[in-house]
Amino acid sequence: MDLTKNEYETIRAGLEASERPFFLFHDDPDGLTSFLLLKRFIGKGYGMMVKAEPNVNDRFLAAVKSNKPDTIFIVDVALMQQSFVDTVKSSTFGVKNIVWIDHHQPVKLNGVKYFNPRLHSPQNNPPASYLCWKTVEGNAASRQDLWLAMVGIVSDWHMPEFAGQFMKECPDLLPKPMTAEEALFTTGLGKLGRIFSFMLKGPTSEAMACIRALEKVTEPHEILDRTTSHGRFIYGKFKGINSEYEKLLTDAKAAADRSTDKKFLIFTYRGKQSFSGDLSNELLFLYPDRIIVVGRERPEYIMLSFRARHTAVLPAVLEALKGVDGYGGGHENACGGSVNKKDFERFIEKFKGEF
Repeated sequence: MDLTKNEYETIRAGLEASERPFFLFHDDPDGLTSFLLLKRFIGKGYGMMVKAEPNVNDRFLAAVKSNKPDTIFIVDVALMQQSFVDTVKSSTFGVKNIVWIDHHQPVKLNGVKYFNPRLHSPQNNPPASYLCWKTVEGNAASRQDLWLAMVGIVSDWHMPEFAGQFMKECPDLLPKPMTAEEALFTTGLGKLGRIFSFMLKGPTSEAMACIRALEKVTEPHEILDRTTSHGRFIYGKFKGINSEYEKLLTDAKAAADRSTDKKFLIFTYRGKQSFSGDLSNELLFLYPDRIIVVGRERPEYIMLSFRARHTAVLPAVLEALKGVDGYGGGHENACGGSVNKKDFERFIEKFKGEF
Protein backbone atom coordinates (compact mmCIF):
# COMPACT_ATOMS: atom_id res chain seq x y z
CA MET A 1 0.00 0.00 0.00
CA ASP A 2 1.14 3.55 -0.70
CA LEU A 3 -1.55 5.95 0.50
CA THR A 4 -5.22 5.10 0.94
CA LYS A 5 -7.93 6.20 -1.45
CA ASN A 6 -9.23 8.55 1.22
CA GLU A 7 -5.79 10.09 1.70
CA TYR A 8 -5.43 10.79 -2.02
CA GLU A 9 -8.91 12.33 -2.06
CA THR A 10 -7.99 14.54 0.90
CA ILE A 11 -4.87 15.82 -0.88
CA ARG A 12 -6.85 16.51 -4.07
CA ALA A 13 -9.53 18.34 -2.11
CA GLY A 14 -6.88 20.48 -0.45
CA LEU A 15 -5.37 21.36 -3.82
CA GLU A 16 -8.72 22.25 -5.37
CA ALA A 17 -9.80 24.33 -2.37
CA SER A 18 -6.65 26.44 -2.22
CA GLU A 19 -6.80 29.89 -3.79
CA ARG A 20 -3.20 30.83 -3.03
CA PRO A 21 -1.07 27.66 -2.78
CA PHE A 22 2.60 27.86 -1.89
CA PHE A 23 4.83 24.84 -2.59
CA LEU A 24 8.07 23.94 -0.82
CA PHE A 25 9.95 21.09 -2.48
CA HIS A 26 13.27 19.28 -2.17
CA ASP A 27 15.87 20.33 -4.73
CA ASP A 28 16.11 17.06 -6.64
CA PRO A 29 14.13 15.51 -9.53
CA ASP A 30 11.70 13.78 -7.15
CA GLY A 31 10.87 17.00 -5.34
CA LEU A 32 10.82 19.09 -8.51
CA THR A 33 8.44 16.83 -10.40
CA SER A 34 6.22 16.46 -7.33
CA PHE A 35 5.82 20.24 -7.27
CA LEU A 36 5.20 20.43 -11.02
CA LEU A 37 2.56 17.69 -10.95
CA LEU A 38 0.60 19.41 -8.19
CA LYS A 39 0.91 22.93 -9.57
CA ARG A 40 -0.03 21.91 -13.11
CA PHE A 41 -3.06 20.06 -11.69
CA ILE A 42 -4.53 23.26 -10.22
CA GLY A 43 -2.84 25.76 -12.55
CA LYS A 44 -1.73 28.21 -9.89
CA GLY A 45 0.66 28.75 -7.03
CA TYR A 46 4.31 29.56 -6.38
CA GLY A 47 7.12 27.12 -5.68
CA MET A 48 10.34 27.42 -3.71
CA MET A 49 13.17 24.91 -3.37
CA VAL A 50 14.36 23.64 -0.01
CA LYS A 51 18.11 23.66 -0.65
CA ALA A 52 21.03 22.51 1.51
CA GLU A 53 19.45 21.06 4.66
CA PRO A 54 16.13 19.25 3.94
CA ASN A 55 14.33 21.04 6.75
CA VAL A 56 11.43 23.50 6.63
CA ASN A 57 12.18 25.99 9.38
CA ASP A 58 12.09 29.69 10.16
CA ARG A 59 14.33 30.56 7.20
CA PHE A 60 11.21 30.23 5.02
CA LEU A 61 9.03 32.63 7.03
CA ALA A 62 9.90 35.64 4.89
CA ALA A 63 8.85 33.80 1.72
CA VAL A 64 5.56 32.75 3.31
CA LYS A 65 4.88 36.29 4.47
CA SER A 66 5.63 37.65 1.00
CA ASN A 67 3.40 35.16 -0.86
CA LYS A 68 0.49 35.19 1.63
CA PRO A 69 -0.67 31.61 0.90
CA ASP A 70 -3.82 30.07 2.31
CA THR A 71 -2.27 26.58 2.04
CA ILE A 72 1.34 25.43 2.10
CA PHE A 73 2.15 22.16 0.32
CA ILE A 74 5.45 20.53 1.30
CA VAL A 75 6.73 17.66 -0.86
CA ASP A 76 9.72 15.35 -0.52
CA VAL A 77 11.20 17.22 2.45
CA ALA A 78 12.25 15.05 5.39
CA LEU A 79 11.96 17.53 8.26
CA MET A 80 9.89 20.46 9.43
CA GLN A 81 10.04 22.41 12.68
CA GLN A 82 7.03 22.89 14.94
CA SER A 83 8.01 26.55 15.37
CA PHE A 84 7.53 27.10 11.63
CA VAL A 85 4.07 25.50 11.73
CA ASP A 86 2.98 27.51 14.76
CA THR A 87 4.21 30.79 13.29
CA VAL A 88 2.66 30.48 9.82
CA LYS A 89 -0.68 29.37 11.27
CA SER A 90 -0.79 32.34 13.63
CA SER A 91 -3.05 35.32 12.96
CA THR A 92 -0.05 37.29 11.67
CA PHE A 93 0.49 34.92 8.71
CA GLY A 94 -2.97 33.40 8.38
CA VAL A 95 -2.08 30.08 6.71
CA LYS A 96 -5.15 27.85 6.97
CA ASN A 97 -3.63 24.48 6.08
CA ILE A 98 -0.27 22.76 5.77
CA VAL A 99 -0.23 19.62 3.62
CA TRP A 100 2.96 17.58 3.88
CA ILE A 101 3.59 14.71 1.42
CA ASP A 102 6.73 12.72 2.13
CA HIS A 103 8.31 9.26 2.12
CA HIS A 104 11.22 9.64 4.55
CA GLN A 105 11.30 8.52 8.18
CA PRO A 106 7.90 9.51 9.63
CA VAL A 107 7.70 12.42 12.04
CA LYS A 108 4.83 13.89 14.03
CA LEU A 109 3.89 17.56 14.24
CA ASN A 110 0.77 19.34 15.39
CA GLY A 111 -1.27 21.38 12.95
CA VAL A 112 -0.14 19.52 9.83
CA LYS A 113 -1.98 17.20 7.43
CA TYR A 114 0.74 14.60 7.01
CA PHE A 115 0.79 11.92 4.30
CA ASN A 116 3.53 9.30 4.38
CA PRO A 117 3.15 5.70 3.13
CA ARG A 118 5.60 4.52 5.78
CA LEU A 119 2.91 5.17 8.37
CA HIS A 120 1.11 2.18 6.84
CA SER A 121 4.22 0.03 6.45
CA PRO A 122 7.79 0.96 7.47
CA GLN A 123 9.21 -0.71 4.36
CA ASN A 124 6.79 1.01 1.99
CA ASN A 125 8.77 3.79 0.38
CA PRO A 126 7.54 5.02 -3.04
CA PRO A 127 8.91 8.44 -4.04
CA ALA A 128 6.97 11.64 -3.42
CA SER A 129 6.52 12.02 -7.19
CA TYR A 130 4.75 8.64 -7.24
CA LEU A 131 2.37 9.85 -4.52
CA CYS A 132 1.76 13.13 -6.34
CA TRP A 133 1.11 11.34 -9.64
CA LYS A 134 -1.41 9.03 -7.96
CA THR A 135 -3.07 12.16 -6.59
CA VAL A 136 -3.55 13.82 -9.99
CA GLU A 137 -3.58 10.96 -12.53
CA GLY A 138 -7.37 10.83 -12.79
CA ASN A 139 -7.47 14.38 -14.14
CA ALA A 140 -7.67 14.51 -17.93
CA ALA A 141 -5.37 17.54 -18.17
CA SER A 142 -2.74 15.81 -16.04
CA ARG A 143 -2.42 12.72 -18.23
CA GLN A 144 0.10 14.45 -20.51
CA ASP A 145 2.36 14.79 -17.45
CA LEU A 146 3.08 11.08 -17.11
CA TRP A 147 6.59 11.75 -18.42
CA LEU A 148 7.23 14.20 -15.57
CA ALA A 149 6.09 11.62 -13.04
CA MET A 150 8.33 8.96 -14.57
CA VAL A 151 11.38 11.24 -14.47
CA GLY A 152 10.88 11.92 -10.77
CA ILE A 153 10.02 8.35 -9.81
CA VAL A 154 12.83 6.65 -11.71
CA SER A 155 15.32 9.28 -10.53
CA ASP A 156 14.47 8.13 -7.01
CA TRP A 157 15.31 4.51 -7.98
CA HIS A 158 11.74 3.24 -8.26
CA MET A 159 10.08 1.64 -11.28
CA PRO A 160 6.29 2.05 -10.97
CA GLU A 161 3.59 -0.37 -12.02
CA PHE A 162 2.48 2.00 -14.80
CA ALA A 163 5.90 1.97 -16.52
CA GLY A 164 4.36 -0.19 -19.30
CA GLN A 165 1.98 2.63 -20.17
CA PHE A 166 4.92 5.01 -20.47
CA MET A 167 6.82 2.54 -22.65
CA LYS A 168 3.93 2.57 -25.11
CA GLU A 169 3.76 6.36 -25.15
CA CYS A 170 7.53 7.03 -25.24
CA PRO A 171 9.33 3.88 -26.46
CA ASP A 172 12.41 5.89 -27.41
CA LEU A 173 12.82 6.99 -23.77
CA LEU A 174 12.11 3.59 -22.16
CA PRO A 175 12.40 0.91 -24.85
CA LYS A 176 11.83 -2.23 -22.76
CA PRO A 177 11.11 -3.45 -19.24
CA MET A 178 14.07 -2.81 -16.96
CA THR A 179 15.01 -1.82 -13.45
CA ALA A 180 14.99 1.83 -12.39
CA GLU A 181 18.76 1.65 -12.06
CA GLU A 182 19.21 0.48 -15.64
CA ALA A 183 16.82 3.15 -16.87
CA LEU A 184 18.70 5.88 -15.02
CA PHE A 185 22.03 5.21 -16.67
CA THR A 186 21.15 3.74 -20.06
CA THR A 187 18.02 5.51 -21.40
CA GLY A 188 16.63 8.85 -22.50
CA LEU A 189 14.39 8.82 -19.46
CA GLY A 190 17.48 8.63 -17.28
CA LYS A 191 19.08 11.50 -19.18
CA LEU A 192 16.05 13.63 -18.41
CA GLY A 193 16.55 12.79 -14.74
CA ARG A 194 20.12 14.05 -14.92
CA ILE A 195 19.00 17.18 -16.77
CA PHE A 196 16.44 17.91 -14.05
CA SER A 197 19.04 17.33 -11.34
CA PHE A 198 21.68 19.53 -12.94
CA MET A 199 19.34 22.41 -13.80
CA LEU A 200 18.72 22.86 -10.07
CA LYS A 201 22.39 23.38 -9.30
CA GLY A 202 24.17 26.70 -8.98
CA PRO A 203 22.60 30.01 -7.91
CA THR A 204 18.97 29.78 -6.88
CA SER A 205 18.03 32.50 -9.37
CA GLU A 206 19.36 30.37 -12.26
CA ALA A 207 17.62 27.26 -11.00
CA MET A 208 14.32 29.08 -10.64
CA ALA A 209 14.66 30.42 -14.20
CA CYS A 210 15.01 26.81 -15.39
CA ILE A 211 11.99 25.77 -13.34
CA ARG A 212 9.90 28.56 -14.87
CA ALA A 213 10.99 27.37 -18.30
CA LEU A 214 10.16 23.76 -17.43
CA GLU A 215 6.66 24.79 -16.37
CA LYS A 216 6.06 25.78 -20.01
CA VAL A 217 7.40 22.51 -21.47
CA THR A 218 4.64 20.13 -22.56
CA GLU A 219 6.62 17.09 -23.74
CA PRO A 220 10.13 15.69 -23.14
CA HIS A 221 11.57 16.11 -26.64
CA GLU A 222 11.36 19.87 -26.30
CA ILE A 223 14.33 19.41 -23.97
CA LEU A 224 16.13 16.39 -25.40
CA ASP A 225 15.91 17.58 -29.02
CA ARG A 226 15.96 21.30 -28.16
CA THR A 227 12.88 21.97 -30.29
CA THR A 228 11.64 25.02 -28.32
CA SER A 229 13.27 28.01 -26.68
CA HIS A 230 12.32 26.64 -23.25
CA GLY A 231 13.89 23.28 -24.01
CA ARG A 232 17.05 24.88 -25.38
CA PHE A 233 17.38 27.06 -22.29
CA ILE A 234 17.16 24.06 -19.94
CA TYR A 235 19.51 21.94 -22.04
CA GLY A 236 22.05 24.74 -22.18
CA LYS A 237 22.21 24.88 -18.37
CA PHE A 238 22.58 21.10 -18.24
CA LYS A 239 25.33 20.98 -20.86
CA GLY A 240 27.56 23.41 -18.96
CA ILE A 241 27.21 21.64 -15.64
CA ASN A 242 27.44 18.14 -17.11
CA SER A 243 30.98 18.82 -18.34
CA GLU A 244 32.03 19.43 -14.71
CA TYR A 245 30.29 16.25 -13.61
CA GLU A 246 31.89 14.05 -16.27
CA LYS A 247 35.35 15.15 -15.16
CA LEU A 248 34.60 14.29 -11.54
CA LEU A 249 33.13 10.93 -12.56
CA THR A 250 36.33 10.13 -14.44
CA ASP A 251 38.38 11.03 -11.35
CA ALA A 252 36.15 8.90 -9.11
CA LYS A 253 36.41 5.86 -11.39
CA ALA A 254 40.19 6.24 -11.48
CA ALA A 255 40.29 6.37 -7.69
CA ALA A 256 38.09 3.26 -7.48
CA ASP A 257 40.33 1.35 -9.88
CA ARG A 258 43.47 2.33 -7.94
CA SER A 259 42.10 1.41 -4.54
CA THR A 260 42.96 -1.93 -2.97
CA ASP A 261 39.84 -1.70 -0.80
CA LYS A 262 37.12 -3.47 -2.77
CA LYS A 263 34.50 -3.18 -0.03
CA PHE A 264 34.36 0.61 0.22
CA LEU A 265 34.68 3.36 -2.37
CA ILE A 266 35.42 6.67 -0.67
CA PHE A 267 35.86 9.71 -2.91
CA THR A 268 36.06 13.37 -1.92
CA TYR A 269 36.27 16.40 -4.19
CA ARG A 270 36.26 20.19 -4.25
CA GLY A 271 34.09 22.23 -6.55
CA LYS A 272 31.50 24.97 -6.94
CA GLN A 273 28.71 22.49 -7.60
CA SER A 274 27.40 19.72 -5.38
CA PHE A 275 27.46 16.43 -7.25
CA SER A 276 27.65 14.07 -4.26
CA GLY A 277 24.25 12.48 -4.71
CA ASP A 278 24.60 12.15 -8.48
CA LEU A 279 28.10 10.68 -8.21
CA SER A 280 27.19 8.23 -5.46
CA ASN A 281 24.23 6.94 -7.48
CA GLU A 282 26.27 6.36 -10.64
CA LEU A 283 29.20 4.87 -8.74
CA LEU A 284 26.83 2.41 -7.09
CA PHE A 285 25.63 1.42 -10.55
CA LEU A 286 29.22 0.96 -11.73
CA TYR A 287 30.50 -0.74 -8.54
CA PRO A 288 27.44 -2.56 -7.16
CA ASP A 289 29.34 -4.59 -4.57
CA ARG A 290 30.93 -1.61 -2.83
CA ILE A 291 29.67 0.72 -0.13
CA ILE A 292 29.88 4.20 -1.63
CA VAL A 293 30.85 7.36 0.25
CA VAL A 294 31.17 10.60 -1.75
CA GLY A 295 32.08 13.86 -0.06
CA ARG A 296 32.29 17.46 -1.19
CA GLU A 297 34.84 19.46 0.76
CA ARG A 298 33.65 22.79 2.10
CA PRO A 299 35.67 25.27 4.23
CA GLU A 300 34.87 23.54 7.54
CA TYR A 301 32.73 20.53 6.72
CA ILE A 302 32.56 17.67 4.24
CA MET A 303 29.08 17.17 2.78
CA LEU A 304 28.54 13.44 2.34
CA SER A 305 26.41 11.02 0.35
CA PHE A 306 26.20 7.31 1.21
CA ARG A 307 24.92 4.45 -0.96
CA ALA A 308 24.90 0.65 -0.75
CA ARG A 309 23.04 -2.05 -2.60
CA HIS A 310 23.24 -5.01 -0.24
CA THR A 311 23.28 -3.41 3.20
CA ALA A 312 21.74 -0.53 5.12
CA VAL A 313 24.13 2.38 5.52
CA LEU A 314 21.98 4.77 7.57
CA PRO A 315 22.38 2.90 10.90
CA ALA A 316 26.15 2.86 10.41
CA VAL A 317 26.18 6.58 9.64
CA LEU A 318 24.18 7.43 12.73
CA GLU A 319 26.36 5.24 14.95
CA ALA A 320 29.59 6.67 13.53
CA LEU A 321 28.31 10.21 14.15
CA LYS A 322 28.24 9.69 17.91
CA GLY A 323 30.88 11.92 19.43
CA VAL A 324 31.50 13.56 16.05
CA ASP A 325 30.64 17.08 14.92
CA GLY A 326 28.13 16.35 12.18
CA TYR A 327 24.67 15.16 11.24
CA GLY A 328 23.06 12.58 8.96
CA GLY A 329 19.73 11.23 7.79
CA GLY A 330 17.73 9.81 4.90
CA HIS A 331 16.89 6.32 3.67
CA GLU A 332 18.40 3.05 4.87
CA ASN A 333 20.39 2.41 1.67
CA ALA A 334 20.76 6.00 0.48
CA CYS A 335 21.40 8.83 2.87
CA GLY A 336 23.43 11.99 3.39
CA GLY A 337 25.17 13.97 6.06
CA SER A 338 27.91 16.39 7.00
CA VAL A 339 31.05 15.94 9.11
CA ASN A 340 33.55 18.48 10.38
CA LYS A 341 36.85 18.14 8.52
CA LYS A 342 38.77 17.62 11.74
CA ASP A 343 36.59 14.61 12.55
CA PHE A 344 36.38 13.12 9.07
CA GLU A 345 39.08 10.44 9.33
CA ARG A 346 37.76 9.29 12.69
CA PHE A 347 34.21 9.24 11.33
CA ILE A 348 35.24 7.10 8.34
CA GLU A 349 37.11 4.68 10.60
CA LYS A 350 34.05 4.31 12.83
CA PHE A 351 31.75 4.01 9.80
CA LYS A 352 33.82 1.20 8.30
CA GLY A 353 33.89 -0.56 11.66
CA GLU A 354 30.11 -0.93 11.56
CA PHE A 355 30.30 -3.44 8.67
